[in-house]
Amino acid sequence: MIRSTSDFTKAFRAARRVSTPLIVVRTPDPASSVQLVLSAVNGANEKTPALHWDAVRGLVGVNDAGKAHAREIVGDAEPSSVGPDGVLALGEKLREDSILFIANAHRFYGDVAVAQGIWNLRDGYKARGCMLVLLTTLSASLPEELAQDVLVLDEPLPTIADLERIVQETVDAADMAPLGGTEMQRAVDALIGLAAFPAEQVVAMSLSKQGLDGEQLWQRKRQIIEQVPGLKIWRGGETFEEIGGCENVKEFLRAILAGADSPRVVVFVDEIEKAFAGTGTDLSGVKTEMTGTMLTWMQDNEADGLIFIGPAGAAKSAVAKATGNTAGIPTIAFDLGAMQSSLVGGSGERLRAALKVVEAVSQGRALFIATCNSIASLPPELRRRFTLGTFFFDLPSADEREVIWRIYEKKYSVSGDRPEDEGWTGAEIKECCRKAGRLGLPLRRAAEYTVPISKSAAEQIKSLRQQASGRFISASSAGVYRYEETATAPAPATARRIRSVEA
Repeated sequence: MIRSTSDFTKAFRAARRVSTPLIVVRTPDPASSVQLVLSAVNGANEKTPALHWDAVRGLVGVNDAGKAHAREIVGDAEPSSVGPDGVLALGEKLREDSILFIANAHRFYGDVAVAQGIWNLRDGYKARGCMLVLLTTLSASLPEELAQDVLVLDEPLPTIADLERIVQETVDAADMAPLGGTEMQRAVDALIGLAAFPAEQVVAMSLSKQGLDGEQLWQRKRQIIEQVPGLKIWRGGETFEEIGGCENVKEFLRAILAGADSPRVVVFVDEIEKAFAGTGTDLSGVKTEMTGTMLTWMQDNEADGLIFIGPAGAAKSAVAKATGNTAGIPTIAFDLGAMQSSLVGGSGERLRAALKVVEAVSQGRALFIATCNSIASLPPELRRRFTLGTFFFDLPSADEREVIWRIYEKKYSVSGDRPEDEGWTGAEIKECCRKAGRLGLPLRRAAEYTVPISKSAAEQIKSLRQQASGRFISASSAGVYRYEETATAPAPATARRIRSVEA
């Protein structure tokens, strides 16, 4: 796997050594890729003709040898008049050892003539030591007609060392004092996931007489992430201190956040069972492809993850969203539904693009947290990828409800006699306090506009408890979750024994 610029350079040199004729370079910065390729091939030598085609300028030379060769090939015609299929026809005239770059190739190789033109160059280029380098986006995939004939290389995003160099060079160019260690680390954390050019630009724009504006760096990073369909930075400010109950899972998450190889980003997947429902049975194959892509990526990247299961309103999403803020790292909402496309293969391409962004931003240290209202429909092979465990969030106990009331009474500036709250969720307590504060009602009066889920969905909650008993970890107390319909004996220390909730 290519993880650094040096890895990419070695891979390209190896391909050049064995006369690989057709190469796709998937890149976040095509201009940077051209220079990197030329550096890998030539070093300081510019004798190798390098030509470049794009949809506006047509066929032009990149270096002096390439400019002369381009004029020789194009003749009296305007370079801009050469189209995507035309450049491939002219490409057959390239001299030995020449390199031809095609910009945004993924926009054209779906055309039959272009795909055929690419394939036609294979044997001739192999014999003459020429190379066709197709520059594409990070998520682009080849048509099946070319998949067996084209080598695909991914140019990695800048490493931490690369970003440190970019920050320091930009600061030096502005005649500012060098950044301290902590300030440099914060700047690099804000830039991880950006290509070299936008990283340099955003650092330059964030400099002022007062120093480097870290918030502006983060704002640019948020914009880059949110350009990918299905990804959004969670901007809420809640932390674990603002969530009552769920002490066992919060303690476990604090240990993860403070431990070795602590995560750089939290990836929040809400209601994951709905996103993957139909895997293996959908006639379109979209869900099956997305499941396979997710499984492969999590395994290859050794991604850590947890699953939170429980009734609606039991604080699953609240804990997941608060994890990033508690650690001071970003939380990315990962919406698999928004990644689905009507185009054949489009959903898988969007998912792969989103995972590439996650990989770039986290540098291999992402913590996935998925919520689930019913785990039965979640593919078991996907559940196994969430290696840090499955936690069951039950309705809060009386002690937990007391803490939750105090949190939201303070937040919404309300007080007074509380309603009977047996079977209430944290979300219902929050909504009761919010209504009381907004409408100027006593808490008991506001409660009359609430129907607890313990009454409206009693059978579903009972079924969830039965599924979770002995199988999942309790989110509230240490150990495995236990459920019994009647409680006649004290529960063990690692269990939570409750009475069934009746409608």
